[in-house]
Amino acid sequence: MVNCCGLITANKDPVPLKSIEVELEVRDHVATVVSTLNYENKEDKPLEAVFVFPLPGDAAVCHFSAQIGQTQIVAEVKEKQKAREEYDDALSSGQQAFLLEESEQSPDIFSLSVGSLPPGESASIRLDYVTELAVQADDGLRFCLPAVLNPRYQPLGSGGSGGVQVTSVPASLVPYSLSFSARVSSPRPISKVESSCSLDPLQYLNSEQTQATIKLAAGHKFDRDVELLIYYKDAHQPTAVVEAGQASAELGSLMGDPVVMVSLYPEFPQSVMSSVASCGEFVFLLDRSGSMDCPINNSKQQETRISSARDTLLLLLKSLPMGCYFNIYSFGSSYEHIFPKSVEYSQQTMEEALKKVGEMGANLGGTEILSPLQHIYSQSCIPSQPRQLFVFTDGEVGNTKQVLDLVKKNSGSHRCFSFGIGEGSSSALINGLAKEGGGHAQFITGTDRMQPKVMQSLRFALQPAVVDISVTWDLPKGVSVTVLSPPITALFQGQRSLIYAQLTGQCNTVSESKGCRGLCDGEVQPGRSSLSEPAALQSQTCRGHWINSPQVGCSDSDSLSGDGGERAQRTARRRTEGEGGAAQCPIRSEQLLHCLHCC
Repeated sequence: MVNCCGLITANKDPVPLKSIEVELEVRDHVATVVSTLNYENKEDKPLEAVFVFPLPGDAAVCHFSAQIGQTQIVAEVKEKQKAREEYDDALSSGQQAFLLEESEQSPDIFSLSVGSLPPGESASIRLDYVTELAVQADDGLRFCLPAVLNPRYQPLGSGGSGGVQVTSVPASLVPYSLSFSARVSSPRPISKVESSCSLDPLQYLNSEQTQATIKLAAGHKFDRDVELLIYYKDAHQPTAVVEAGQASAELGSLMGDPVVMVSLYPEFPQSVMSSVASCGEFVFLLDRSGSMDCPINNSKQQETRISSARDTLLLLLKSLPMGCYFNIYSFGSSYEHIFPKSVEYSQQTMEEALKKVGEMGANLGGTEILSPLQHIYSQSCIPSQPRQLFVFTDGEVGNTKQVLDLVKKNSGSHRCFSFGIGEGSSSALINGLAKEGGGHAQFITGTDRMQPKVMQSLRFALQPAVVDISVTWDLPKGVSVTVLSPPITALFQGQRSLIYAQLTGQCNTVSESKGCRGLCDGEVQPGRSSLSEPAALQSQTCRGHWINSPQVGCSDSDSLSGDGGERAQRTARRRTEGEGGAAQCPIRSEQLLHCLHCC
């Protein structure tokens, strides 16, 4: 096990980190993050080092480079085994080499082998990644820059002895500085930006307030997560971002053609939302492993993760509709349940459950989540009571992929709602559970926003959905669209869906170019022009019909929030044939698209 965070030698000694610079660019619902980490070898001999760091589980790495003295190395995307062999060959011949790999067990852990770092030399490592931002209960978009990657529990027999364990550091012991700035742009005005850390005032860059910058206040120590919440006006209006293709790329290719990202975040009529179903089987799974006894964050040392998870579960129990069914499981190295099987929700069963939950502590050992999940899925579903699974955990498991495969295998019989408890919880596990189970993910890092998040997930579990959705593109003659993302099969109130598409062709006449301004300019071919005006797609519509109760099969994980990062990742990987052989961001320089209507 590696017991420290950052750049470490083969002997597990830390290489001094001097500073971190992070530049965030948010374009509507997508964030591009550029991180630069500066190290120095203070030893009198060369060091072979490994850097271990967290990324969002659905992020796509689109650039990696390192600067050592006057030498710059830019990474190329290669097949994993071939990349390892070339890295070993370079080291054996005395060359500088770098290797970036995703963890075999969890996609939110990346390890970076930094090869031979000469004595007294500094290394500057730059990593760019792109990710979609999750929508919160109050319509804010959440970005989180994790300061720590919590230790991951590796179940016995899972073959993960080489796992990574990194721990948090008190503010007084953080030996490096953090520079963090963000630029936000959207078709809609930006109403505000909030943070768990102190910020300088928001600076608007235009009179429409559609572009703004924000920075961390001076003196910030990177001892806790940096969380930003971004709020737009008219949050539920459909929007889109269009970008031109690269002039050097071939027309008709993904790099050469314009691409568009459409955001659908519907707000349904109250008359429809009042038809909330009161049926369902609610199964709660609570993490009681030893790590849940840790503080929920560094600024609230008295509040533990288990107490926050208990409070979250108690609030849900008190809010269930009469007549539904429920049961509560808890797990560590083993698992327990309150009732032998799910029981009808009544005053008596609620009070019994509340008493037992209030007595639960973080005293069950390790984090063996697979066994209780297997038991839950082995239980027969109750007729006319759609199963809804709620999971509360700090995500400190090492067999994330096994867990997600199990949830995906059983996605036809339930929906899964996940709660990441505490700072540094595994985004791969928390978001993955919701994605594969067709539900929704929430992160609880304090008591300030717990209640609206909890109630939002419960509303999602009970609310009706729109299904049989079709999307119509009203494009100028000569322009066609190829949708790159999976079809949307269900829309829920408060859950955002993104559509990515490639635009091909050209307007045949100047008069026809009015509807695709920004896609082409008169006779200028799309992907070749320098765009100067907002684009407009005329009358894009999406249609569907309602179902009035949660139904299995209507909440396909590809259509719910949390899955878009994977689409962005696939898009980024398709772009590894870009200039220089490096992966390119799936969202390039933006042009704004308006005049969208959602029926």
